Order: sequence, then structure tokens, then C-alpha cells
Amino acid sequence: MTNGRSRLQRLLDGISVAMMPLALAITLLLFLQWPLRDWIGKGSPQANDLAQWLFALYVAVAINHARRRGAHLVARPDIPLSGAGRLALWRRIGAPLCVLPWAVFLVASAAAPVSQSVRALELFPDSFNPGYFMIKVALMLMGLLMGAQAALDLVRALRGEAAAS
Repeated sequence: MTNGRSRLQRLLDGISVAMMPLALAITLLLFLQWPLRDWIGKGSPQANDLAQWLFALYVAVAINHARRRGAHLVARPDIPLSGAGRLALWRRIGAPLCVLPWAVFLVASAAAPVSQSVRALELFPDSFNPGYFMIKVALMLMGLLMGAQAALDLVRALRGEAAAS
């Protein structure tokens, strides 16, 4: 069971690392909108649409990554995650118990609309460019990543293992 959890953690870490270069791609695409629009006269909407779905994927992964690293908002930042105290234990258990039901609800309620959007290869409503479905895929990815990490954190907390970093 320990190997399964460590493989899951490595997978989550790998996804985070794989998405890091998207920040540079998004920045480049947003910058390119100006010369594409003003100098070339075309391509700006495509650059914007691509930047939007890359940003959605990036945020879907970054929120979970930030939470795992303790860099996201928490209800009680004054209570350390590490330590044997009752409050630390409640924080280690409470955080995943708040996130896990939300993640399950998100995945369950979004499954049909995301599936429909992907099957239709939904277009951006303003530009009619392909790729809008990727924003919905990012929503599903965020729910799956948050749920997997919350489940992993809950199992670790209940077993008395150190908090994930």
C-alpha cells in the first residue's frame, strides 16, 4: 500500500512539473496577440484562445500544487501541519475532508457536460475557434487532482504519517 501511495504522489508531482512550462507558453501567447493584431492583422484571436485553454490547464494543476506546498489559502494557517498535537491532527484530517467531497461533487456533476463538450469539440463562443472543450477538460482535471491528493492526504493523516509536502 505504501508503494501505491508513493506512486500516486510521484504521479501528482510529475503532472505539476510537466505543467510548469505552460506559464512561459501562456506569457508568450498573450504577448504575441499585440503584434499579431497590429502588425500582421490576423492570428490574435487564435493566440488568445490557445492561451485561455493553456491557462485553464495550468491553473487546474497549480491550485493543487500550491495547496500541497502550503502556499494556498487555508482556514487556520496558525496551526502547523506537522506535530503530534490534537489541532495539528484535525488540520491534517480536516483539510482533505473539506476538499474531498467538493472534488467528488465537481467530477460527478461535470462529467456529462465535459463529455458532451469533448464529443462536440466545442468551439470558443466569441471566435468560433476550436478548443473551448479544453477549458472544461481542465475543470475535470482539477477535480480529479484535488480528489486524488485529498484522498492521499486523508489516508496519511489517519495512519499518522507525516504531512505531504
